[in-house]
Amino acid sequence: MAYDLKNVFYLDVSTEVTKATAGGGSAQLDLSAYIDPIARGRQKGTGLAVYKTYYSIINVEDANEAAPEPSETGVMAYGLNAGAGFGDVATGGLNFAASSTAHDASNALLVSGGVFYGMASGATTTPIGMDYIMPSKDVPYVIVRDNVCLTYTVSDSAKFESNTRLAARLECAIITLDQATLNQLLRTQTV
Repeated sequence: MAYDLKNVFYLDVSTEVTKATAGGGSAQLDLSAYIDPIARGRQKGTGLAVYKTYYSIINVEDANEAAPEPSETGVMAYGLNAGAGFGDVATGGLNFAASSTAHDASNALLVSGGVFYGMASGATTTPIGMDYIMPSKDVPYVIVRDNVCLTYTVSDSAKFESNTRLAARLECAIITLDQATLNQLLRTQTV
Protein backbone atom coordinates (compact mmCIF):
# COMPACT_ATOMS: atom_id res chain seq x y z
CA MET A 1 0.00 0.00 0.00
CA ALA A 2 1.32 3.39 -0.94
CA TYR A 3 1.54 6.27 1.52
CA ASP A 4 -1.97 7.71 1.79
CA LEU A 5 -2.93 10.59 4.05
CA LYS A 6 -6.28 9.04 4.97
CA ASN A 7 -4.54 5.90 6.30
CA VAL A 8 -1.62 7.52 8.14
CA PHE A 9 -1.81 8.05 11.91
CA TYR A 10 0.63 8.83 14.72
CA LEU A 11 1.82 6.82 17.70
CA ASP A 12 4.19 8.11 20.34
CA VAL A 13 6.40 6.85 23.14
CA SER A 14 8.56 8.69 25.66
CA THR A 15 10.90 8.06 28.55
CA GLU A 16 12.83 10.11 31.08
CA VAL A 17 16.62 10.13 30.97
CA THR A 18 17.81 10.40 34.58
CA LYS A 19 20.43 13.05 35.26
CA ALA A 20 23.90 12.12 36.49
CA THR A 21 23.36 8.48 35.40
CA ALA A 22 25.16 6.60 32.64
CA GLY A 23 23.98 3.53 30.76
CA GLY A 24 20.96 2.49 28.80
CA GLY A 25 17.21 2.62 29.27
CA SER A 26 14.03 2.04 27.32
CA ALA A 27 10.29 2.59 27.00
CA GLN A 28 8.15 -0.01 25.27
CA LEU A 29 5.21 0.74 22.96
CA ASP A 30 2.69 -2.10 22.58
CA LEU A 31 1.73 -2.56 18.92
CA SER A 32 -0.44 -5.68 19.26
CA ALA A 33 -3.60 -3.72 18.34
CA TYR A 34 -2.07 -2.77 14.97
CA ILE A 35 -0.30 -5.96 13.92
CA ASP A 36 -1.65 -9.40 13.09
CA PRO A 37 0.96 -11.52 11.30
CA ILE A 38 -1.37 -14.51 10.93
CA ALA A 39 -3.32 -14.88 7.68
CA ARG A 40 -6.81 -16.32 8.19
CA GLY A 41 -8.60 -17.69 5.16
CA ARG A 42 -8.80 -14.87 2.64
CA GLN A 43 -7.69 -12.27 5.18
CA LYS A 44 -4.00 -11.42 4.88
CA GLY A 45 -1.65 -10.67 7.74
CA THR A 46 -1.02 -7.05 8.67
CA GLY A 47 2.02 -5.07 9.71
CA LEU A 48 2.70 -1.52 10.82
CA ALA A 49 4.48 0.57 8.17
CA VAL A 50 6.54 3.34 9.78
CA TYR A 51 7.13 6.10 7.23
CA LYS A 52 8.87 8.64 9.41
CA THR A 53 9.94 9.14 13.00
CA TYR A 54 10.38 12.40 14.86
CA TYR A 55 12.39 12.83 18.05
CA SER A 56 12.40 15.45 20.78
CA ILE A 57 14.80 15.92 23.67
CA ILE A 58 13.30 18.19 26.31
CA ASN A 59 14.60 19.47 29.66
CA VAL A 60 11.91 18.54 32.23
CA GLU A 61 13.45 20.39 35.19
CA ASP A 62 13.18 24.00 33.99
CA ALA A 63 9.54 25.12 34.04
CA ASN A 64 10.31 28.18 31.90
CA GLU A 65 12.36 26.62 29.14
CA ALA A 66 11.90 23.18 27.62
CA ALA A 67 15.04 23.24 25.47
CA PRO A 68 18.19 21.70 26.94
CA GLU A 69 20.31 24.28 28.76
CA PRO A 70 23.33 25.65 26.88
CA SER A 71 25.45 24.21 29.71
CA GLU A 72 24.10 20.67 29.08
CA THR A 73 26.93 18.16 28.66
CA GLY A 74 24.86 15.00 28.10
CA VAL A 75 25.69 12.71 25.20
CA MET A 76 23.54 9.76 24.12
CA ALA A 77 22.63 7.47 21.25
CA TYR A 78 18.93 6.67 20.81
CA GLY A 79 16.66 4.68 18.53
CA LEU A 80 13.51 2.66 17.98
CA ASN A 81 14.08 -1.10 18.01
CA ALA A 82 11.36 -3.37 16.60
CA GLY A 83 10.39 -6.33 18.77
CA ALA A 84 13.10 -5.70 21.37
CA GLY A 85 10.73 -6.43 24.28
CA PHE A 86 12.84 -4.67 26.92
CA GLY A 87 9.84 -3.07 28.64
CA ASP A 88 10.19 0.18 30.57
CA VAL A 89 13.71 0.37 32.04
CA ALA A 90 15.19 3.39 33.87
CA THR A 91 18.52 4.96 32.88
CA GLY A 92 21.37 2.61 33.74
CA GLY A 93 19.13 -0.47 33.78
CA LEU A 94 20.24 -1.70 30.35
CA ASN A 95 23.83 -2.30 29.31
CA PHE A 96 24.49 -1.51 25.67
CA ALA A 97 28.19 -2.39 25.59
CA ALA A 98 30.50 -0.83 23.02
CA SER A 99 30.15 -4.03 20.99
CA SER A 100 26.33 -3.77 20.99
CA THR A 101 24.58 -3.04 17.70
CA ALA A 102 21.38 -1.74 19.34
CA HIS A 103 21.92 1.75 17.90
CA ASP A 104 24.04 0.71 14.92
CA ALA A 105 22.74 1.28 11.38
CA SER A 106 23.64 -2.36 10.63
CA ASN A 107 20.99 -3.58 13.13
CA ALA A 108 18.05 -5.04 11.15
CA LEU A 109 15.72 -4.23 14.07
CA LEU A 110 16.59 -0.51 14.16
CA VAL A 111 13.63 1.44 12.75
CA SER A 112 15.39 4.79 13.18
CA GLY A 113 18.18 6.19 15.29
CA GLY A 114 20.27 9.19 16.15
CA VAL A 115 22.73 10.80 18.53
CA PHE A 116 22.51 13.81 20.84
CA TYR A 117 25.42 15.99 21.93
CA GLY A 118 24.97 18.61 24.64
CA MET A 119 26.28 21.98 23.56
CA ALA A 120 28.85 22.03 26.36
CA SER A 121 30.09 18.49 25.70
CA GLY A 122 33.13 19.76 23.84
CA ALA A 123 31.61 18.95 20.45
CA THR A 124 30.97 22.57 19.52
CA THR A 125 30.92 21.84 15.77
CA THR A 126 28.55 18.90 16.13
CA PRO A 127 24.80 19.48 15.85
CA ILE A 128 22.76 19.04 19.00
CA GLY A 129 20.73 16.17 17.53
CA MET A 130 21.42 14.13 14.44
CA ASP A 131 19.26 11.31 13.08
CA TYR A 132 21.38 8.90 11.07
CA ILE A 133 18.85 6.30 9.96
CA MET A 134 15.23 6.93 9.05
CA PRO A 135 12.49 5.16 7.06
CA SER A 136 10.72 7.05 4.27
CA LYS A 137 7.40 7.40 2.48
CA ASP A 138 8.84 5.39 -0.40
CA VAL A 139 10.49 2.67 1.72
CA PRO A 140 8.82 2.39 5.14
CA TYR A 141 10.09 0.13 7.90
CA VAL A 142 7.38 -2.53 8.36
CA ILE A 143 7.10 -3.87 11.91
CA VAL A 144 5.53 -7.32 12.34
CA ARG A 145 6.38 -7.82 16.02
CA ASP A 146 4.03 -6.75 18.81
CA ASN A 147 6.22 -3.99 20.26
CA VAL A 148 8.80 -1.36 19.51
CA CYS A 149 11.16 0.02 22.15
CA LEU A 150 12.53 3.53 22.39
CA THR A 151 16.06 2.80 23.60
CA TYR A 152 18.94 5.03 24.57
CA THR A 153 22.36 4.89 26.12
CA VAL A 154 24.04 7.77 27.96
CA SER A 155 27.82 8.17 27.76
CA ASP A 156 29.84 7.33 30.90
CA SER A 157 31.93 10.47 30.44
CA ALA A 158 29.08 12.84 29.50
CA LYS A 159 26.05 12.29 31.74
CA PHE A 160 23.07 14.64 31.65
CA GLU A 161 22.94 17.58 34.07
CA SER A 162 19.13 17.77 34.02
CA ASN A 163 16.38 15.17 33.87
CA THR A 164 15.46 15.01 30.22
CA ARG A 165 12.50 13.57 28.30
CA LEU A 166 13.32 11.63 25.15
CA ALA A 167 10.24 11.15 22.97
CA ALA A 168 9.52 9.65 19.57
CA ARG A 169 6.52 10.06 17.27
CA LEU A 170 5.90 7.47 14.57
CA GLU A 171 4.08 8.40 11.36
CA CYS A 172 2.56 5.04 10.39
CA ALA A 173 -0.22 3.03 8.74
CA ILE A 174 -1.53 -0.52 8.99
CA ILE A 175 -0.76 -2.42 5.80
CA THR A 176 -1.65 -5.87 4.48
CA LEU A 177 1.19 -8.24 3.59
CA ASP A 178 1.38 -11.22 1.28
CA GLN A 179 2.62 -14.43 2.91
CA ALA A 180 6.11 -14.34 1.34
CA THR A 181 6.76 -10.77 2.51
CA LEU A 182 5.37 -11.55 5.95
CA ASN A 183 7.58 -14.64 6.33
CA GLN A 184 10.67 -12.64 5.31
CA LEU A 185 9.87 -9.87 7.82
CA LEU A 186 9.24 -12.38 10.61
CA ARG A 187 12.67 -13.95 9.94
CA THR A 188 14.51 -10.63 9.91
CA GLN A 189 12.76 -9.26 13.01
CA THR A 190 14.03 -11.92 15.38
CA VAL A 191 15.94 -10.78 18.45
